[in-house]
Amino acid sequence: MTTLAAGAELEPQDYLVTRADLVAYAGASGDHNPIHQDEEIALLVGLPGVIAHGMYTMALAARAVGVWSDDAEVVELGCKFTAPVVVPAEGGATVRVAGTVKSVADGLATIALEVTCGADKILGAPKAVVRLG
Repeated sequence: MTTLAAGAELEPQDYLVTRADLVAYAGASGDHNPIHQDEEIALLVGLPGVIAHGMYTMALAARAVGVWSDDAEVVELGCKFTAPVVVPAEGGATVRVAGTVKSVADGLATIALEVTCGADKILGAPKAVVRLG
C-alpha cells in the first residue's frame, strides 16, 4: 500500500484499453452503443474512431485509486468527461492515471487525479476521496 500522506505524488498507473475490453465492458454494463465497437458508425457520427465508454475510463481511475489505497473504501469519485479515448482496431490505447494526495483529515484522504491518453486529458477535475483504515 502507498502511504497516503498530504502532498504525496502517487506512482502513475498505465492501463491498455483494447477493442476486446470494450466488447467485454459493453456486455457487463449493458451499454451496447455502436460507437464503442463499430468504426463505421463512430466515424459516421463525427468521432475520430471507436471510443472507450466514459464510465470505463472512470473505472480505470478508480482501479488506480484501489492500487494506491490497498482497496480502501472509496467514499467519493467524480470527474467530467473531457476527451474520448480512441481505441484502434490493432493494439490499443494506453490510459495513464496519476495522482497527488491533496489532503488527509478526519480519516479521509482526498486525491487529485490526472487521467490522460497520450497528450489528452480525458477526465476533467477528477478526484477521489478514500476512507483510511
